[in-house]
Amino acid sequence: MKKEFTISLFTENHIGVLNQVTVILTRRQINIESITASESAVKGVHLITLVVFTTEELVQKVAGQMEKLIDMLKVFVHTGEDIIHEEVALYKVRTDELMASNKIEQIVRRNHAHFLEITPEYAVIERTGHKEETSELLEKLHPYGVLQFARSGRVAITRQIKELVQYLEEMDAERKKQ
Repeated sequence: MKKEFTISLFTENHIGVLNQVTVILTRRQINIESITASESAVKGVHLITLVVFTTEELVQKVAGQMEKLIDMLKVFVHTGEDIIHEEVALYKVRTDELMASNKIEQIVRRNHAHFLEITPEYAVIERTGHKEETSELLEKLHPYGVLQFARSGRVAITRQIKELVQYLEEMDAERKKQ
């Protein structure tokens, strides 16, 4: 049965790593629903977070293949219960609609969003939350003239007791001993 998985890839920051990962997913016909990449808490180690919709068996196979990549340090597969995650969404709406009434301001406040910038032409609103929450706000703002909408990929941390940073630091210490 297919379900959503979050894959955390800890890798060295080398050109082509993401391409190698996407090739593995493409061969198995797995689409990337969301992707983010950033530095991790360990110097020189980068984190790529992927969200995929597939079966448990297939996600474990691709994780195993990814872990064999030369620049890959460690791959973790998580379900929704294993992680705490958020996305950031930005909405640009026309200022004339904002000034015409306080409806947009009420929608923003009720949806735990806030204004980042207000100019004579447009206002930019930010909402952090799960995909469903950011999509819901988009629907509520649509009648007021959404000029642009952008949503980040998933940013996630685990609920594990032993932090991934500790695991990576131990792994790095082992490598240095060899």
